[in-house]
Amino acid sequence: MEILTLKTPEILKQTSAPAERLYAIGNIKLLKEKNLIAIVGSRRASEYGLRNAHRISKSLAEAGCVIVSGLALGVDAASHRGALAAGEGRTIAVLGSAINNFQPRTNEALARKILENDGLIISEYEEGSPTYAPNFVFRNRIIAGLSKATIVIEAAEKSGALITANLAVEYNRLVYALPGDVDRLNSKGTNRLISSGAVCLSDPSIILEDLGLEKEKQIRLPLNDQEKEIVVEISNQEMNFDKIVNQVKISPSKLLAILLSLELKGVIRKDEEGRYYLNK
Repeated sequence: MEILTLKTPEILKQTSAPAERLYAIGNIKLLKEKNLIAIVGSRRASEYGLRNAHRISKSLAEAGCVIVSGLALGVDAASHRGALAAGEGRTIAVLGSAINNFQPRTNEALARKILENDGLIISEYEEGSPTYAPNFVFRNRIIAGLSKATIVIEAAEKSGALITANLAVEYNRLVYALPGDVDRLNSKGTNRLISSGAVCLSDPSIILEDLGLEKEKQIRLPLNDQEKEIVVEISNQEMNFDKIVNQVKISPSKLLAILLSLELKGVIRKDEEGRYYLNK
């Protein structure tokens, strides 16, 4: 795909140490959208963090927001996938490497899927530039600077996600954090953000209300017959994995794959005790 060289967007000129220029592949019109929302968090996120990153991202994208993240493992990847699941590819990946070097390599397929679905990838590093570890910290200022609000899903007390949140505060942007288990390492940073004044994001509707947006009707991907059968069972009563296995004639491994598919489609959710519920 063609690599474009862009002047520094006006919103970044309002921040400290803005990038002199950006390199871009994909739909550059996304940079002019009104509601760009950053979602960041741990590369080693828990299932709870990944599930909520996907859910929140999908809900915001369905309401017209553009999701900005860093294409890293964990929360970043889940956030990009959530935006793609909304059906319009409304996501921007900000690289800490050269514009033609999608890192980590394990997310190269995700990067290409973003481009195939009319999303955007940007970097301040031109084609062929070497990659240095500090680059991934420096790019956080672009993620925070582009975005009207930053959401931290999971973060340890010292992490890149907290750097992004602190930059967002410096730039007078909104900051939200997902509350988590006080005993979980990756919740210590987010819980501290909340105690320091970040908005506790227990539901995507909170940020939609703050931005003056009304959530549009959710886009539901079609379900196959086995998925429909599972949905019916879950709608009838509170169900955990063992109960569902006993009710349907599907192998445990196949059932696990179907449940994951339904979660990614936003049809069901699973609580910390392993019980499944329909998303209303």
